[in-house]
Amino acid sequence: MRILIVDDEPLARARLSTLLGQCPEVGAIEAVATGEAALARCAKTHPDLLLADINMPGMDGTALTRRLGDQPLRPQVIFCTAYEHFAAQAFELGAADYLLKPVRLARLREALERARRLRAPQHPDAAVPTLSVRMGGSEHRVALDEVFYLLAGDKYVTVHHAGGEDLTDISLRQLEQQYPDQLVRLHRSCLIPRQRLLGLAANGEGGTLACLAGTDATPHVSRRNLPAVRKVLHGRDRMRSSP
Repeated sequence: MRILIVDDEPLARARLSTLLGQCPEVGAIEAVATGEAALARCAKTHPDLLLADINMPGMDGTALTRRLGDQPLRPQVIFCTAYEHFAAQAFELGAADYLLKPVRLARLREALERARRLRAPQHPDAAVPTLSVRMGGSEHRVALDEVFYLLAGDKYVTVHHAGGEDLTDISLRQLEQQYPDQLVRLHRSCLIPRQRLLGLAANGEGGTLACLAGTDATPHVSRRNLPAVRKVLHGRDRMRSSP
């Protein structure tokens, strides 16, 4: 995985470079100090991932991410910042993850894995799970990697994905049984792909919301399913390290 660090603080760039050096999945590492320089490097070298600060002089991290949306080979973005209040904006921009400084190695590895899973498949002939959906009388397929969440209605399940919304007559229970390793249930009417789950947030009324990569939608998590969702968040490092 080719990574570009974007941060105006030299010590922050050095620390991230050191941490990335301890991640075996990381290949080439570059670092620049401005959003403008990052945009130029992306156009030339096409990195797979940006580790970008948000609060920078000139083109900040959010403006950079918006500009990257115009490029044909858009990299994944992980924001690294000292400020928690940027989280909602980061999710709206489709960030793969959001890390608070000082970045911890375990948390960085988790974010790298999430970004890797969210990347487009590198091999066109690879078997990518897809769902049969329809809208307006036409039927097509949507890759499970592109799905944000699935919401059950009275008769159909609405598939919310990167290209919009479609319907499927496959029940949530059937989908859960078909893709037990890819999907996790938030409540009786909602499933999400595991790799979309960024974290949890309180809704101010005693409930819990799920923060999802690639969308600003925050479906609620039921009390019954909350332990399982938390297990997904906290157990990733243990599962990856298991033999």
